[in-house]
Amino acid sequence: MRTEFCERLGIEYPIFAFTHCRDVVAAVSNAGGFGVLGAVGFSTEELVTQLAWIDEHVGENPYGVDIVLPNKYEGIGETDFGKLETMLQEQIPQEHRDFAAKLLVDHGVPELPEGEKAREILGWTEATAWPQIEETLKHDKVKLVANALGTPPPEVVKEIQDAGRLVGALCGSKKQAVAHKDAGLDFVIAQGYEGGGHTGEIGSIILWPDVIEAVSPLPVLAAGGIGSGRQMAAAMAMGAEGVWTGSIWLTVSEAESSPEQKESYIQATARDTVRSRSWTGKTARVLRNDWTEAWEREDTPKPLGMPLQWMVTADAVTRVHRYASKAQPVAFNPVGQIVGRMNDIRPVRWVIQEMVGEYFDAFERMQGLMPE
Repeated sequence: MRTEFCERLGIEYPIFAFTHCRDVVAAVSNAGGFGVLGAVGFSTEELVTQLAWIDEHVGENPYGVDIVLPNKYEGIGETDFGKLETMLQEQIPQEHRDFAAKLLVDHGVPELPEGEKAREILGWTEATAWPQIEETLKHDKVKLVANALGTPPPEVVKEIQDAGRLVGALCGSKKQAVAHKDAGLDFVIAQGYEGGGHTGEIGSIILWPDVIEAVSPLPVLAAGGIGSGRQMAAAMAMGAEGVWTGSIWLTVSEAESSPEQKESYIQATARDTVRSRSWTGKTARVLRNDWTEAWEREDTPKPLGMPLQWMVTADAVTRVHRYASKAQPVAFNPVGQIVGRMNDIRPVRWVIQEMVGEYFDAFERMQGLMPE
């Protein structure tokens, strides 16, 4: 299973795990995979703490960081945070804030404690992502940086590569993958329609070979609906250098998700997910619930663009996480269609061992189909 990309990173298994939970990052890297921390939910100060903790808990094993810096968003080009915040606040209609607030009230979700306020602008603008990148590059065990939305700006690519790290980005089409290659990225993550969070419209089984062929010899990691060793074997058979996984780590025992959120995932089927703009302003696959349905009605406000919609929903995200036991009907639960196979809570190491075992079983089966 040790692909050339694994060799470059010094890891045992080509299993890359995207997660917002530092405990999962460390557990995956310590189990032979490659943990990747999603930085978008953290302020720069919080990221300092998160990365320092991971450094202390991964031994000599490497890990990565995922940023969200789209090449199209409201306020693009403004790098002064204060000016950006003011500019964006002025673009948000009050009816959107009122509608979001009413949804929470109607579902009995309590207000945040007095004096506490949700952070509305996260690391998906230049003004907020650059400090995250600079902090990330201070940590020697971070060997890889991935951008979740679009080709990173040239100056970002240069900064990361000059620091001796690999830089890549997710894509949902062959056109996007070629743009990544032309920009000089070190690898591409091809994420199919089935994936959780921000994802495109092309299914994995179509997307993976198209991207692999289009950007060869650039390494491609396959993503979108992967949660078993058999799926990993299929991706590797098509030429992928590894698999980029995310949803399956939401229900591991190390995940910081609330018990109520984990139970929502465990009870869900693949049919219970929907691609919705109601949380971030870009289409993201989440569990369908009263929140996603409400924003789709004809008589309700239409979601704004990124990052305006998140500025509207940030309060809701913070409250439904804090009061998870009361808020699941309107909770922010991003997850891919693989959720239908996420039926129990197990340690990270068990998940990886099962994936590896299934991979070898699938490989042996294919060998058995070869003529004598």
